[in-house]
Amino acid sequence: MDHQEGREDDMDGKLYINGEWQEADSGERIDVLNPATGERVGTAAFGGQVETKRAIDAADQAFPAWRKRTAEDRGKILMRWHDLLVENQEEIAEILTKEMGKPFAEAKGEILYSASFIKWFAEEARRIYGRIVPSAQENSRALVMKQPIGVVASITPWNFPAAMIARKVAPALASGCTFVGKPANLTPLTAIKMVEYAEEAGVPKGVLNLIVGKSSAIGSEMTSNTKVRKLTFTGSTEVGKTLMKQSAETMQNLSLELGGHAPIIICDDADVDLAVDGVIASKFRNAGQTCICGNRIYVQRGIADVFTEAFAEKVRALRVGNGMEEGVDIGPVIEKASYDKIAQHVEDAVTKGAEVVAGGKGTTEDEVYFFEPTVLSGVNEDMIIMKEETFGPVAPIQLFDTDEEAVRLANNSRFGLAAYFFTEHMARGMHIGEGLEFGIIGWNDGAPSMAQVPFGGMKESGMGREGGIEGIEAYLETKYMKMRI
Repeated sequence: MDHQEGREDDMDGKLYINGEWQEADSGERIDVLNPATGERVGTAAFGGQVETKRAIDAADQAFPAWRKRTAEDRGKILMRWHDLLVENQEEIAEILTKEMGKPFAEAKGEILYSASFIKWFAEEARRIYGRIVPSAQENSRALVMKQPIGVVASITPWNFPAAMIARKVAPALASGCTFVGKPANLTPLTAIKMVEYAEEAGVPKGVLNLIVGKSSAIGSEMTSNTKVRKLTFTGSTEVGKTLMKQSAETMQNLSLELGGHAPIIICDDADVDLAVDGVIASKFRNAGQTCICGNRIYVQRGIADVFTEAFAEKVRALRVGNGMEEGVDIGPVIEKASYDKIAQHVEDAVTKGAEVVAGGKGTTEDEVYFFEPTVLSGVNEDMIIMKEETFGPVAPIQLFDTDEEAVRLANNSRFGLAAYFFTEHMARGMHIGEGLEFGIIGWNDGAPSMAQVPFGGMKESGMGREGGIEGIEAYLETKYMKMRI
């Protein structure tokens, strides 16, 4: 951890516990660096187990009063928060770009995407319905009701520092739960700024708390504390499994959105121009550092040359650089370990016979890491890039002959988060879509995510759904009550 003299333009991030901004008990702080320049963006207080326990206690104490607020009241506060985020979109997006690296236009889009979840769940709060079930006896009534689950703990990743916390905190607060969130240590400042606006919107003390700090200490407290009734996590499958094991002792309700290895199928009747644009939208958003970005591209043999040429031409035109510069399409890779993995995947593929059609190189000057948007042809199943998630701007192309082969190749993964396919034939598309073992599917669409639809995966890509009506159900308990009258 670097500790340097402060600068006037530094953002000074603190922990937010029980409605108060505070330093860690130890006084420790961490530097937040811009991955495009290596320069410091700001600093953040660095807490641990003690601060996490204090935040959980605050959330537990705030829960009874918050759950009693009407859904309309909670929704009004969330809508004020939504409006503040939209009004201050550029300010928050600049922080996001500087600490995470994605192009400023993408960052602005993420703030609006984040706000859309808050708006959606502010409205969904009014639609938490129970029901009366016809009873088998004349003198009894059967009621099924929905109630907030309680204190929610959240751990979110660095690649979408605004959207991931919004997608969790919005349904939690809308349903009447209270919340303790931990953003990634690489990108805490965006979440801190968002919570500042939540405070301004009128979220009561203790209802929303934010802890930055030592991941193992915070995670252990969240999973072992019996006041926490639900844990929601977005991140790697390996960490998700660890949290699942840790939370078994307290039988916490879990929502886990984990790793992906998304396939993209391009059929021979696809609109090639639409497919090219769709693959670029999926693959190269956030420099390929997204859990649902296309990682494996399967192109039917008859159109392989046409598609690859058109795709590579557009990829070569993408501009790499600092996300705050005008016209930049691809920002930096977040850190050295990520860069090394990308380079290894490309090297392994080339060694085993793949051809670099576009890009293929990176730069590592001054501990800043960029990788060119890259297209590989002649790829096969033996290459690491078709087995592991790259999390970078590399698009490997493998050929297929039949739809059955394409679906088999696509499903040949322990992950099942997102998949994409391009075809203009309705029956063909229905068969492919129904055959794919993935929670999210884009048909002729490289960007299927929306606040009003469920987001989540199958197999080792996690459990539970975020967004849509399913997203608020994840924060509710179902209670049945029988009355004799």
